[in-house]
Amino acid sequence: MNTPLLELREIYVSFEGFLALNGLNLSLQPGELRAVIGPNGAGKTTFLDVITGKVLPSSGEVVFKGFSLIGMHEHQIARKGIGRKFQSPRVFENLSVYENLALSVSEPKRPWPLLFSDNKNKDQIHHLMNIVNLQSRAHLCAGSLSHGQKQWLEIAMLLGQDPDMLLVDEPVAGLTDEETELTADLLKSLAGDHTILVIDHDMEFIRRLNSPVTVLHQGKVLCEGNMQKIQKDSKVIEVYLGRPERLNQ
Repeated sequence: MNTPLLELREIYVSFEGFLALNGLNLSLQPGELRAVIGPNGAGKTTFLDVITGKVLPSSGEVVFKGFSLIGMHEHQIARKGIGRKFQSPRVFENLSVYENLALSVSEPKRPWPLLFSDNKNKDQIHHLMNIVNLQSRAHLCAGSLSHGQKQWLEIAMLLGQDPDMLLVDEPVAGLTDEETELTADLLKSLAGDHTILVIDHDMEFIRRLNSPVTVLHQGKVLCEGNMQKIQKDSKVIEVYLGRPERLNQ
């Protein structure tokens, strides 16, 4: 079996006596696309915070590419190759799509690429715009984009940093049905070159990803498998308020 790119081993996180993560174990292989679901309070955001160094676990180990991430700062972990997309898109709304991407691919991060950009950067920027289908909006302010387009722009900005792993938190919240389908197809197209972990509540979106699913409950893994297995699992049905129809939406 291949060595996992990421491993969380017996992770515990306590907030004033409340166990947000309760012995969480999870691993992802290089190039894998994994969906994570669970009811509110299951620990989904907390375990992303642990991976990215925002929260220090009470105990346990986070291993990425064979190295421990425990005790590292957020910017150090980002430089190791982990990119995170938050629920609300974080783009520079007063800058154009092109300028947002110019900042994302510049090293070190600075405003000069907006004035001076070599051909290598230009090619990379256009490539990123093509990936997320924003080339026709290159010179529009990011603030004028639809909510879905802003989500795609932020994903492109993360890709500009060439991460090994993308952590994507609720990318289709507030999107239209068409945008939701396009976002699922986009993430599927990125898997293989990148390891992608996606958290969301939209079951149709999760189903369209056609990927392994991990269900969290009370800070630990309740069940793992494909969507068909998850839908039929009695423990999962009980966790989702005893309403199997919610998983079948």
